[in-house]
Amino acid sequence: MPPAPSSPLAAYTRPAGAPRIPVAILGATGMVGQRFAQLLAGHPWFEVVEVAASDRSVGKRYGDLPWRLSGENPFPNARLLEASPGPVLAPIVFSALDKAVAFDLEPAFRDAGRAVISNASAFRMDPRVPLIIPEVNPHHLDVVAPALEAGGGFILTNPNCTCIPMTMALAPLHRKYGVEAATCASYQAVSGAGYPGESAYDMLGNVHPHPGDEEQKVSEEPRKMLGEPSDVGGLAAFPISARCVRVPVVDGHLVAVHVRLREKPSIDEVKSTLAAFRGPIALPSLPERPIVLTEERDRPTPRADADAGGGMAVTVGRVEVCDVLGYKFYALAHNVIRGAAGAAIANAELCVARGYIPGMPIP
Repeated sequence: MPPAPSSPLAAYTRPAGAPRIPVAILGATGMVGQRFAQLLAGHPWFEVVEVAASDRSVGKRYGDLPWRLSGENPFPNARLLEASPGPVLAPIVFSALDKAVAFDLEPAFRDAGRAVISNASAFRMDPRVPLIIPEVNPHHLDVVAPALEAGGGFILTNPNCTCIPMTMALAPLHRKYGVEAATCASYQAVSGAGYPGESAYDMLGNVHPHPGDEEQKVSEEPRKMLGEPSDVGGLAAFPISARCVRVPVVDGHLVAVHVRLREKPSIDEVKSTLAAFRGPIALPSLPERPIVLTEERDRPTPRADADAGGGMAVTVGRVEVCDVLGYKFYALAHNVIRGAAGAAIANAELCVARGYIPGMPIP
């Protein structure tokens, strides 16, 4: 079972009047890249100084390219740079790159001494790369300490957008009662496929079994976050079986989870454990209550709950007895905020709080 996060983090407060930290966005024109820009505009700790994109967009004004989100582009006059470590000066680089591109570019930025805070899946299961949710396993960040001590950079990843609501709900249960096995079925919003994403023919009046490797990610990534580097393969010992389906919803991934626990708490005890869950440190992007428990029979739903906690909370409902595994519930999160850009920004905030930003003094 993973240890409870250490308490010293809770004392961190960024010094009043400290200058904002320069950051860059890679893959700024995609859906997740645009969400990075939107969430970082006016961030209390970070200042966007560079936005980078593919060769076909280099040199163009960010504001001249299509904006897919609600509201306006917060950096319309920024000139898009080449995604290369050469011109990037920011110590923190947010990556919204596609997996194939990330395999080549993210190590280049790391080797240039940057903290690469990545939403890409390329290195999530690499044992040298932390896969982190700040409320769940912030101590895994210590994996990058040797690289920092040697004067280098590092790559830090956030998990798949479906894994986050599931892992957030499993974490307090695993810590208190021990998870022995879990199954899940996901109902995933189309925004998770990016733009243009799934075809209208596949999605209108239809649901679409996920054609990629989503189920493998969901069966592996939670086990890395809930395990320890000393575990076999760095993974928690319990198995996860996953089925993933795309549904005609814009934002919000709903996951139906069935779980077997080593101990046998009552349903009320499980609910209390979930409702009482808190992260070890207050960060600007994290809601005070990371898990919102709902008692309505028809909740959570994307329309009602995806924006909970500014899109960063996980809503859990229908916590009930499962006749097969023991316990079952639904968990929902905004897949592009909590499940992507917002998760990466919270991880960067954690790095600042731990003093893990190259070239910056430890607080």
